[in-house]
Amino acid sequence: MFTGIVTDIGKVLEIEQRGDLRARIGTGYDVGGIEIGASIACNGVCLTVIALGRSPRNWFDVEISAETVGATNVGGWQINTRVNLERALKVGDELGGHIVSGHVDGVAEIVAMRDEGDSTRITFRAPDDLARFIAPKGSVALNGTSLTVNEVDGREFGVNFIPHTKIATTWAKTAVGDLVNLEIDTMARYVARLRAFG
Repeated sequence: MFTGIVTDIGKVLEIEQRGDLRARIGTGYDVGGIEIGASIACNGVCLTVIALGRSPRNWFDVEISAETVGATNVGGWQINTRVNLERALKVGDELGGHIVSGHVDGVAEIVAMRDEGDSTRITFRAPDDLARFIAPKGSVALNGTSLTVNEVDGREFGVNFIPHTKIATTWAKTAVGDLVNLEIDTMARYVARLRAFG
């Protein structure tokens, strides 16, 4: 489990299609404190560490199944792609965002951006089957970042990015047309399930 609070910006150092897609991600994390088999959210996708190293900088390797590539924006990763990173939640850690599983539900598209003071308002278009789970003032995880929805209009929803979020994540480098990983709030999913059978 994760919280959607990004704690490092990684960079794709190598990417190779073997049986599955394999990626090497450079990180500021101390890899001495990461174990093989650990889970790290990479742009919101929960991935398992299969190798670690320190040269020329700290890095970890992950394998990504075809199913995950098809359901996320991982297929667009290239050398030097920057990714939001978060280590798995430990018992006793502060829950600063919301409960995030790292199981991406689909991909949303950025359809508009505008500056509002020092912040940036970004409008996203959700897939048809996920739009009903997104509510004003509800939570979503976008590229692994826990965010609050400002407004919803059909499939489109807006999120405000404060300067700190843009600096601490990859959001300062996004543009209209970009595809982002979307994980809906787990609570919204269960409420919809209960209503369907209530």
